[in-house]
Amino acid sequence: METFEGVRRLRLVGGNLALDFVNTRTGPPVGAPDDDVLTGYPELVAWAGYAGVLTDAEVTRWHRLRRDDPDAAQAAFGWSLRIRDCLDEIFRALATGREPSRSALDRLRDDEADALAHARLDRAGRYGWTWRDDHTAGRPIRPVVHAAVELLTTGTLDRIKGCGGCRFLFTDESKNRSRRWCSMDDCGTTEKARRYVAARRTRTTR
Repeated sequence: METFEGVRRLRLVGGNLALDFVNTRTGPPVGAPDDDVLTGYPELVAWAGYAGVLTDAEVTRWHRLRRDDPDAAQAAFGWSLRIRDCLDEIFRALATGREPSRSALDRLRDDEADALAHARLDRAGRYGWTWRDDHTAGRPIRPVVHAAVELLTTGTLDRIKGCGGCRFLFTDESKNRSRRWCSMDDCGTTEKARRYVAARRTRTTR
């Protein structure tokens, strides 16, 4: 029985679906990631359910699709990893005050064209894009692509930041834009403990 505990242990702290997808790789603030929960298409589907992209019934359906059409599932998984690399490049650049490359933005444009080609406009108060009629293997990733474009085109870009304790990205919604950590319960607490130990060490060596 597949449990996907690695996926369910992830913290969804990005404040945006696209940033949470980038955050499926973990590690230090700089350098290469040291872990990746997306090891195959089943994990991608499980993450989509965990992040609210797919309903429980849709998760079951897409796990079945993976078994019925493994080639399509593998192709979609490879595509999702390329999208993640693209989003990582774009949003990590913005988080450090740089402009994303034109090639990355063009790749995202093309992925958004594909996403909207599989979407439809539905009304829930106001109209919005949905993928309820998309039954292809790429369904779990297309709302992520659209969320990335919406963040770039309607979001406040200088609120996109990187955590000071890990490689996670997030949108800083604090009033004074002073948020430094993906989560005070994790990286923030770790940094406080580190400073406390350092301060005690300094006092004892005087």
